[in-house]
Amino acid sequence: MKVNFFVTCLCDTVKAEVAKKTVMLLEQLGCDVIFPDQQGCCGQPSLNSGYIDSSKPAMKNLIRAFECNDLPIVTPAGSCAASVKRYPEYLADEPEWAERAQKVADRLFELTQFIVNTLGVENVGARLEGRAVYHPSCSLIRKLNVREEPLKLLANVEGLEMLPIENQETCCGFGGTFSVKMAEISGEMVKEKVHHISAVEPDYLIGADISCLINIGGRINREGKPVKVMHIVDVLMSR
Repeated sequence: MKVNFFVTCLCDTVKAEVAKKTVMLLEQLGCDVIFPDQQGCCGQPSLNSGYIDSSKPAMKNLIRAFECNDLPIVTPAGSCAASVKRYPEYLADEPEWAERAQKVADRLFELTQFIVNTLGVENVGARLEGRAVYHPSCSLIRKLNVREEPLKLLANVEGLEMLPIENQETCCGFGGTFSVKMAEISGEMVKEKVHHISAVEPDYLIGADISCLINIGGRINREGKPVKVMHIVDVLMSR
């Protein structure tokens, strides 16, 4: 199966290994990965801040980039996927663009969603020894309704024990610009999240959204906790 890869800004600038491993994993699962080189930022930071009109050039650029074919679009970032899914709403006052946005949004999948629901794969042959906590990001579970897919994949990682924690689905406090505008509240939220994680003494914290992992990982590091933070694709490529 041929698929487009939507890399996202965070992968491109901060977590290049996540992008690389995503491509490797998709290829391992039989996909021919295409990278439309016109793609850029989806506009999420400015969209989250309410600057809808100012974000339209970025939205339209991304739409044009993925109109190069009609293949599925896969991304390892739930928050960016969730933003693109709302393009038709943001462009509602421009019917032609709203229609084009809907066609792109309909082809866009978060990575675990695509692997489990489209490819029909739940076991990718990964192996990782240890105990782990999975953080279900707000973008995945609340905006994309992707709740079980990551858990199905992690349940089939040989040697990995998944641990439940208190208030598992509570926000980590990142929320994009929320963590900047409401820094004090955000700080208390991530502190509480790390407290619950630390209580079960895991070896790993696993998530499917880079931004959440950076936020929680920063707090874990400041507290000196011996927990390795991993994007789910890092786990799925472990052997």
